[in-house]
Amino acid sequence: MIAIKECNHKHSCGCIVAGSCIDHVPIFGDLTEAERESILQTSLHKLYNKGDFIFMPGDHFSNLFVVVEGLVKIVKYSTTGKEQILSLLHPGDFIGELYLFSNKETNNAAYAVVDTTVCIIEGEAIKKYILNNPEVALKFLEKYTERMLETENLVEQISLRDVSARLAHFLVNEANNKEVITLSTTKRDLAAMLGTTPETLSRKLNEFQSNGWIRMSGQRKIEILNKYELENLYY
Repeated sequence: MIAIKECNHKHSCGCIVAGSCIDHVPIFGDLTEAERESILQTSLHKLYNKGDFIFMPGDHFSNLFVVVEGLVKIVKYSTTGKEQILSLLHPGDFIGELYLFSNKETNNAAYAVVDTTVCIIEGEAIKKYILNNPEVALKFLEKYTERMLETENLVEQISLRDVSARLAHFLVNEANNKEVITLSTTKRDLAAMLGTTPETLSRKLNEFQSNGWIRMSGQRKIEILNKYELENLYY
């Protein structure tokens, strides 16, 4: 059984042996069958109900957490308890790579936005795989660097740009050359991620729509009509 630190958080009780959770993670694409079996033997699926914490600030762990189904929110809490969303993890995304090689406690928290299945892989198995496949270490470093750049960009957005610029940047970045965005989270969570209030976010979205830059459909779909004008808000 994997050595998982049991914390006094609201964990769900359901655990089942992992099946092919590592197949969700591209960096494990070159596993041999023996390596795959070795990692799976020290892995398990854990079911988290909506609102359950996967880890909390102050926790120590050396496991890799892979989202199999559902949605996980990574957040940081201020001294006053205000929540700042750092990222959202979808199926195939993972967290914990930094703590595989560090005994430091985590500063952030992760919890299930909806009922979520997470594959927890024991750190020692990952380390052994990396020692036998040094190129995988570079892939982990690339992923960690990508995450750090995203966090750095978030801090820059919140501290240096107004709400209109932050929202425009999010929409253009999320669209990634697509015309229609389907939000993966609620507008309340999006507002928190952008460092504003739900009321201000709704007002800005309506303003963008009135200007002919976007078209909203329902609660989650946003069509980009004028990418150029949106980009002008933050360039």
